[in-house]
Amino acid sequence: MAAIKQDDVIDSVADAFQYISYYHPKDYIDALALAYEREESPAARDAIAQILTNSKMSAQGRRPVCQDTGLAVVFVKLGMDVEWSGAKMALSDMIHEGVRRAYMHPDNTLRASVVQDPTNTRLNTKDNTPAIIHYDVVPGNKIEITVAAKGGGSENKAKFTTLMPSDSLADWIVDVVPAMGAGWCPPGMLGIGVGGTAEKAMILAKESLMESIDMQTLKVKGPQNKIEELRVEIYDRVNALGIGAQGLGGLTTVLDVKIKDYPTHAASLPVAVIPNCAATRHAHFVLDGSGPVALTPPSPDDYPAIEWRASDDARRVDLNSVTAEEVSNWKPGETLLLNGKLLTGRDAAHKRIKDLLASGEGLPEGVNFEGRFIYYVGPVDPVGDEVVGPAGPTTSTRMDKFTDMMLSETGLLGMVGKAERGPVAIEAIKKHKAVYLMAVGGAAYLVSKAIQSSRVVAFAELGMEAIYEFDVRDMPVTVAVDSCGESVHQTGPKLWKSKIAQIPVVSA
Repeated sequence: MAAIKQDDVIDSVADAFQYISYYHPKDYIDALALAYEREESPAARDAIAQILTNSKMSAQGRRPVCQDTGLAVVFVKLGMDVEWSGAKMALSDMIHEGVRRAYMHPDNTLRASVVQDPTNTRLNTKDNTPAIIHYDVVPGNKIEITVAAKGGGSENKAKFTTLMPSDSLADWIVDVVPAMGAGWCPPGMLGIGVGGTAEKAMILAKESLMESIDMQTLKVKGPQNKIEELRVEIYDRVNALGIGAQGLGGLTTVLDVKIKDYPTHAASLPVAVIPNCAATRHAHFVLDGSGPVALTPPSPDDYPAIEWRASDDARRVDLNSVTAEEVSNWKPGETLLLNGKLLTGRDAAHKRIKDLLASGEGLPEGVNFEGRFIYYVGPVDPVGDEVVGPAGPTTSTRMDKFTDMMLSETGLLGMVGKAERGPVAIEAIKKHKAVYLMAVGGAAYLVSKAIQSSRVVAFAELGMEAIYEFDVRDMPVTVAVDSCGESVHQTGPKLWKSKIAQIPVVSA
């Protein structure tokens, strides 16, 4: 056999991470298009249309489908008989170098999100290394590699428990999914790992997400074993919760449920669940000594003829002159098109602001939130003539603990992010007669096209977490929490859970 070269690994890993940054797997596109056709909730249908439109735009522009370009996760099956030609680096170092080159590619720079010293300084490594690598040594003379880019919004929703052997795994999953909220950007997949030990269950759950979506095929042919029966049961019961796309309420919350199991102790039933979001990104390739692997791009025909456009009744808002009185008239679930100046800020910026206000120093020069809106975002760096790279919303609940401070001490009028707000934030919004608007997670490239200009106004050293000022034109958002504290992430799923319960069950 031909020997595998060091550069074969590096180049193939780099190419694969670039590839998955802008190409969704075809099975995901097909499943999401089917969900769109079946969806009856206008809000969920609109969100899915944005995700599908964004996916096609990203493929055409070869730019990330999501601003969170993810932790680099790699599964390696290393053949015991593999021969190397001139390799001087450890295999892990080759993979890290491939990740580094992918994320720093000048034509499609990806956002570096990895921080070292996680409990203290949290300094960004600036190239998204190190990768998270899982090895399995197997018979053969090849190297099989699966790469995935896992965003923080979905990764943060991972859950683990040890059930009693007699407990219902399905019941636990159905109980825990609502607690995940919508920060994982449904509709996506649930990966479930069962058995082994705590760490084994988590790895199994993550690995299961690398499998192709086949739930509709499974339902047509019928389950052939107990695991398949469990997959179908969980799929049906989770979708019956009515959570829907982006948590807005609807028929489809998950596109598939995957389960991998492993023998475990007689006294234990370890169970892990990890969701995959609307930015489902993974690819598989094999190195056999014939050179680096170049993945085949999808065909334009692989994308459905679905193109999002704002509804005719969408309300245009001028952010430069909007008043509290106007905000008080916005209705939950209403679509808005934002125009004008929009400040940004997320975790690190909010922490800085809190410390500055507590010290009496006040806000940085040039930063004024009075009567303005803040967008929770960490954009990708621009390339070429872009104003900004993909700039979708980040999970808003991480800013909940800062919400009352921002509304009471800075004069902020409203916020834009993704997913639901918690009770603390909703109470602050209600108290200050503010508003929370939701942009679609998984539509980052689409959103970026609404941004006409961008400049850093404070905390430049924070990189993507700096405070920017965007000038936006017709940026689509939904009123998620109105000035009275009504949340569509509470009312929407409740309504659709009730509607789904009334749909007649037709026996095969």
